[in-house]
Amino acid sequence: MLQSLRIRNLALLEEVELDFEAGFTAVTGETGAGKSILLGALSLLAGARADKTVIRQGASATEVEAALFFADSRKLDAALARLDLPPCDDGVLILKRSLPRDKPPKISVNGGLATLAALQELGEQWIDFHGPGEPRRLLKEGCQRELLDLFAKNEPAREQYQREYRRWRELADERERLRGAEKLSPDQLEYLRLQLAKIDELELTADAIATLERDFQRQNSAQQLIQLAQALNHGLSGDDGLLSRLAALLREARQLEALDAASKPLADRLQSAAVELGDLDAEFASLASSLNFDPEQAEALQAKMNAWLDLKRKHGAKVEQVLAARDEMRRRLELQGDVEGALVRLDRQIADAEKSARQAAAELRATREKAAQQLARAAAKAIVALGFKQADFRVQLPRLAAPGPHGDCGVEFLFSPNVGEPPLPLHRIASSGELARVMLALKAVLAEIDDVPLLVFDEVDANVGGEIGRIVGEKMAAISARHQVLCVTHLPQVAAQAANHFVVTKDQTGDRASVSIEPIHGDRKGRVGELARMLGDRNARSARAHAEELLRG
Repeated sequence: MLQSLRIRNLALLEEVELDFEAGFTAVTGETGAGKSILLGALSLLAGARADKTVIRQGASATEVEAALFFADSRKLDAALARLDLPPCDDGVLILKRSLPRDKPPKISVNGGLATLAALQELGEQWIDFHGPGEPRRLLKEGCQRELLDLFAKNEPAREQYQREYRRWRELADERERLRGAEKLSPDQLEYLRLQLAKIDELELTADAIATLERDFQRQNSAQQLIQLAQALNHGLSGDDGLLSRLAALLREARQLEALDAASKPLADRLQSAAVELGDLDAEFASLASSLNFDPEQAEALQAKMNAWLDLKRKHGAKVEQVLAARDEMRRRLELQGDVEGALVRLDRQIADAEKSARQAAAELRATREKAAQQLARAAAKAIVALGFKQADFRVQLPRLAAPGPHGDCGVEFLFSPNVGEPPLPLHRIASSGELARVMLALKAVLAEIDDVPLLVFDEVDANVGGEIGRIVGEKMAAISARHQVLCVTHLPQVAAQAANHFVVTKDQTGDRASVSIEPIHGDRKGRVGELARMLGDRNARSARAHAEELLRG
C-alpha cells in the first residue's frame, strides 16, 4: 500500500507531504482546483512520460517521492533483482523521480539509479489507474478479452497458446520464403562456401577473438614493450640499479638493528621490499624475453587478424553477428541442395505445429467459456446493484474461421439495461453513464482476484448521481476491503463513504495561483463543510445537515 507521498513544484503546487492509510480514500475539490496534480504525481512514479512544462513556474525542478509497503514483497523483489535494483527493506519500496529544468531527469528505486522503463515495469505491480476514458475502452474487443482472461486467470494458457501459434506462423512464413526464394547461381554458391570456410577457419568464440586482438596489439607494440620492459629490468638490477642500492641500505639497516634491537621490524620491512623488487625484476626480464616474436608468427597473426577484420566489415562487429551470418549462409546452401525435400519437411513441421496450436487454442477457449458464464453472473449481479433493476449482461465467445494471435474465439460483452430488450454489443446500446457503471461493476468483480495493491479511480462516478452515487460509494468501499482505493470524486455520496479524505484547494488571492492538498478525515467539522460544499452550499444549514446524515450513514 501507499504509505507516504511527497510532491515538490508540480504544476501549481509548491510542496506537500501526505500520509496515506489503508482502505478507501476520497479526493475532492472544486472543478479546476488541481485534483489532477495528485494523480499526476502518482503517474510520474508509475513511469508516465512527462515534459518540463509540469515544473512549477520559477522552480528549478519537479520532484516526487513515495514510500510503499508490501506485506509480502517476494514478487516485487524478484522484479527488482531482474532489473538489477536494490531489494525492499522490510517490505518498503522507495521511489523517487526528479525532473529538472536544465539537467537530465533522475530516477531512483530503493536508492539505486533506475530507468523510466524500470519504473514502468514496477508500476504495473503497485498501481492501476481507472480514468474518465476507461469506460470507452470497454467498447474494444481487446479490453473485453483482457478483462475475461484476468477473471479466468488465463495467463499460463494464453502464453502457451501464443508460443504454439508463433511457432506455427513462423514455419508457415519460412515455407513462403523458401517457395519464393531465387535459385542461387554457381558464383553465389561458391561465394557462400568461401565465406563459410573463412569463418570456420577462425574457430570463432568470444574468448578466441579477445586473445587474437590482444596478441595482435602486443605484436604491433612489441618493440616499444620490449624497450620499456628492458628499461625497468635495468633500472632494478643493472649497474647502480635500485636493487644494488637497496642492498647497501639493507646492510646499514642491519647495523642499526645490531645497535638498537627495537629497529628490527624496520629492517625486516626493508628486507621484504628487497625481495618484492627482486621478484618484479625477474618478471620484467621474463616479459622482455617473451615479446620476441619471430617473423613467421608475426605474419600468421597478421593474416588471422586481417581475416577477422574482413568478416567484421561484411557481417557485423560482434562474434554473435558473424556466427548468425554463418548459420544463415549454411541454411541457404542446404536449401539450395534440396528445395523440394526442404518443403516436404516444412509441410510436416507446419502440420504438427498447427495441430499443437489448435489444441492450445481449444484449451484456452475452454477456460474462457467456463469463466465467461461465471463473469456474466457476477457482473450482472453487480450491475443490478448499480441501479439497473432488470439488466441483462452476457459474455459471448464467437468462433473464428481460423486461429488468430489471441485464440480461436472472439470475446464480446452483451448488455441490456432494460427488461424486454435483447442484449446487444456494448457499442450498440450503452450510453456513457451506463458504460461507466458497467465498467465499475466489472472492476468490483475483478478486484477480488487482482493483486495490484493500489487502485486509483479518476471521476469514474461521472454521469451518475443521486442514489446511484451512494451505491458507487458502497462499491468503492467494498473494493477497499482488498485494495487501497484512491478516488477523485465530485459526488458527496461517494466521498462520505471514504475512510480517509483529502481536499484540494486553489488560492488565487496573491500574485500567483497556488494549490494545496490537506487531509480532513480527522476534522469532522471540516469534512462536513466540504461535503456541504459538494451538496451546493457549505454555509447552508440544510446542506450541512445532509452532510452530517451522509457521514452517519
